[in-house]
Amino acid sequence: MQLYTKILLGLILGTLVGFIANVAGITWLQNLLIALEPIGTAFIRVITMIVIPLVVASLMVGTASLGDLAKLGRIGGKTVAYYMCTTAVAVTIGLLVSNLAKPGSRIDVTTRDALSAQFEGQAEGAMVLAEEAPSVVQTLLSIIPRNPVEAAANLDLLPLIFFTIIFAAAVSVIAPNRRDAVITFFEGVNDASMVVIDWIMKTAPYAVFALIAAVVARFGLDLLQSLLMYSATVVAGLLLHLMFTYGIAVRFLAKLSFPQFLRRIAKAPLVAFSTSSSNATLPVTMETAEEELGISKPVSSFVLPLGATLNMDGTALYQAVAVMFIAQIYGIDITVGQQLIVVLTATLASIGAAGVPSAGIITLIIVLNAVGLGQHVQAGIALILGVDRILDMIRTSVNVTGDLAAAAVVARSEGEELGFASRKESSVAVGG
Repeated sequence: MQLYTKILLGLILGTLVGFIANVAGITWLQNLLIALEPIGTAFIRVITMIVIPLVVASLMVGTASLGDLAKLGRIGGKTVAYYMCTTAVAVTIGLLVSNLAKPGSRIDVTTRDALSAQFEGQAEGAMVLAEEAPSVVQTLLSIIPRNPVEAAANLDLLPLIFFTIIFAAAVSVIAPNRRDAVITFFEGVNDASMVVIDWIMKTAPYAVFALIAAVVARFGLDLLQSLLMYSATVVAGLLLHLMFTYGIAVRFLAKLSFPQFLRRIAKAPLVAFSTSSSNATLPVTMETAEEELGISKPVSSFVLPLGATLNMDGTALYQAVAVMFIAQIYGIDITVGQQLIVVLTATLASIGAAGVPSAGIITLIIVLNAVGLGQHVQAGIALILGVDRILDMIRTSVNVTGDLAAAAVVARSEGEELGFASRKESSVAVGG
């Protein structure tokens, strides 16, 4: 049985058992499933542990091996442009499905006020984080690290990526014998990291079961029913973005079969769904790109770490739906002009939120204020916090799928012959 099949089985069983415990009110089973959650948390911590050595080693080898700084700049420009475009499309899709479904018009005032009161404390915490969030200018400046070791210790990927690219570019132009020595060292670190990932992934099905079962067991059915239309609108938008935006990109730009693409990369979005973290999933995403899609190391090591921090398609789409939902529930009409502001603000906020805790909620507050809903921010955030975890799991899966689609598109644009390759085959960079 393939690993992704085992992970999917763990996901299904965990959901089923957690749902039974929640719906039937089996307290002892709910407590047991919640008690198992540390198993999943340990998995997230262990796989996050390997992120820094993997990103640094892979990016160092990929960049230093290019031998062409112009190519590095070209890959970077394509990657950022692609992520910005898909984020704008995601926001637009979110607005379209919200205008059609009108999820906020289906909740009565009593339910609205009860939900706001239930999650008021968490909403206040999100407001505090939003006030402390740096501006876009500060965020861009923080990409240049004063101490790359500190950035690595804090798992702050953007500054670490910036430093590693600069350092690797310098390595690429030093004397060949010294350059080869540095590259050989980091190739060893990269290979060792891949071995550790293989070990970790053997425990993934059990960790996925523990994570999803605890979430579903804790998730109140009454709350889900109250926000069912809102949740369904978000999920419908995410599915549209997945099938339409990524489907077209993979089929026509990467020139790969989209159904087969989804089947081969399934392991990465499943892990993303369980962990709710693009950063924690990054080792699996990079391994999948090289082993399953045949993407070269120079492309995968650059595009995917950048995507884990910059690509927030799923989050941006959810923000568009959330803005419309909150406006509709309070009977406020959002004009076409204001919706265009949502597209612009949510797209730009996806950059400004990089490295910020609770990024989705923080950037949502920024967008709400941008369209004049400031007086309803705290109550509106409280309304949707109850189902935010489960939606976060889904949108993270979409984000990771988008990262892999971006890597395939950029690799193809660089002349690589992609295919559903083995690890051995994918270790050889093609084209340029």
